[in-house]
Amino acid sequence: MEAYLDNAATTRCYEEVADIVRKTMLEDYGNPSAMHRRGVEAEQYLKDSAAAIARILKVKEKEIFFTSGGTESNNWAIFGTAAANRRRGKRIITSAVEHAAVARPMAVLEEMGFEIIRLKTTKEGVVDPEELKAALTKDTVLVSVMMVNNEIGSIEPVAEIGSYIREHYPETMFHVDAIQAFGKLRIYPKRMKIDLLSVSGHKIHGPKGVGFLYIDERAKLSPIIYGGGQQNGMRSGTDNVPGIAGLGVAAARMCASMEENAEHMYQLKERLAEGLLGLGDVTIHGPSDLRKGAPHVLNASIIGIRAEVLLHTLEDRNIYVSSGSACSSHHRNGSATMLAIGASLPERESSVRFSFSELTKEEEIDYALENLREVVPMLRRYTRH
Repeated sequence: MEAYLDNAATTRCYEEVADIVRKTMLEDYGNPSAMHRRGVEAEQYLKDSAAAIARILKVKEKEIFFTSGGTESNNWAIFGTAAANRRRGKRIITSAVEHAAVARPMAVLEEMGFEIIRLKTTKEGVVDPEELKAALTKDTVLVSVMMVNNEIGSIEPVAEIGSYIREHYPETMFHVDAIQAFGKLRIYPKRMKIDLLSVSGHKIHGPKGVGFLYIDERAKLSPIIYGGGQQNGMRSGTDNVPGIAGLGVAAARMCASMEENAEHMYQLKERLAEGLLGLGDVTIHGPSDLRKGAPHVLNASIIGIRAEVLLHTLEDRNIYVSSGSACSSHHRNGSATMLAIGASLPERESSVRFSFSELTKEEEIDYALENLREVVPMLRRYTRH
């Protein structure tokens, strides 16, 4: 048996996504910038995907811009806003628990002379809106706060933040990294006063190497990729028709049954959490009320066992988990999120992330727990002196 519990890292494509990707690679393979029929047919896939995503977010199709994935979307939102607004100010506010695709661009801007304010969080990984309000000034050009933390599943109060910014500092752009939120939570950028929203395809059973950035029509943003002028001159480069077509199909299917899928994942999360706590000397990170966090992420420290040791032990039994974010697992400095929430060194060293999807079965949870009950006492005997 196999238990794939690393869906926050990537998900398996839906069958219909794989089908449309294949079709657009072998049959409708035209370049959407071409003027002939093949090009027009290819362009229709782009329009269909933009329309599907716009319906889900309740925004305009022209506000959806396709990218190579979440990292590019985040980089574009940050560097594009900084470039377009630097004459107005060089102050940017973010949080201490952002993904590397936001944290690293912020560090680069800091080296370029921008003032970066990093908000602290509670022990549950949640930003205090009052601290953010106090940090805002007229020369703040951007606020960037993720919606769902990729490591511990905390949900940030983005609607409250967005409403305050729009009311008191309407020229300040508000960017939300929704890469772990889209498809799991209902997101309405207009209602939540979000100007820029980043999404990645492979987190929602779509293809890798594709995503989108929602850009509110009022937003002032510069391109960061120049060339042939595709996507209204905002993001040049030949459009990734197979990826974009697959992304549209994945988004439509996932969001059609979002609430039912979320309930399924919450039940898996609760079942796993109960079993983990039964192992003894285990800390669950994130919201103490599991249902106040994202449905698909559960982070636990199994004290006394290094995360990498447990990960590879489980891998030998076809159980796949993660030691934090897949994108930061090779960083020597450790998890910024775990440091920000005040996790102890033993907790940080033993932190493992389990993550689910609508395709995850209860049997996978039970299989993982069965093996954990067997290997944890054994590993603790070897590692404790």
